Amino acid sequence: MTNSPTPESRLAQLEITLPAPPSPVAAYIPARRVGNLLFVSGQIPVRDGTVLAKGTVPGEVSIELARDCARQCALNALAIARAAAGGSLNNVTQVIRVGCFVASDPGFGGQPGIANAASELLVEIFGESGRHARAAVGSVNLPLNVPVEIEFLFELTQA
Repeated sequence: MTNSPTPESRLAQLEITLPAPPSPVAAYIPARRVGNLLFVSGQIPVRDGTVLAKGTVPGEVSIELARDCARQCALNALAIARAAAGGSLNNVTQVIRVGCFVASDPGFGGQPGIANAASELLVEIFGESGRHARAAVGSVNLPLNVPVEIEFLFELTQA
């Protein structure tokens, strides 16, 4: 029997250090646990207190930068999930759903490619348990004029 790598060991192998869980920018909480489900509020691409980009895709923000933003949203969500799961992503049994919103120029239909940056990271960290249901939606505008916002639903081990 082979032992699968844990999410925490995969982070180390990938040389990924999660940020401190970001604070909400409005009147909401970062996450709500209901039974074994952890609903993580929409995360925006903030790193070290700074928004990574502003504007719509692809006119003001390149697709490559928007993908970087999506990845940062996932890292922020994982930091929140780790804190809510007793300090370890090993207590996350699976990623259930990801909802990605992309501030898009009219006629742009590449939202799934941007969302893939977050989805691919989750699979790198969680393996098959990281595969999830997803929506990738275009939006006229997002909070703080960011190009990407992503919400997450995780399943946790028993409390």
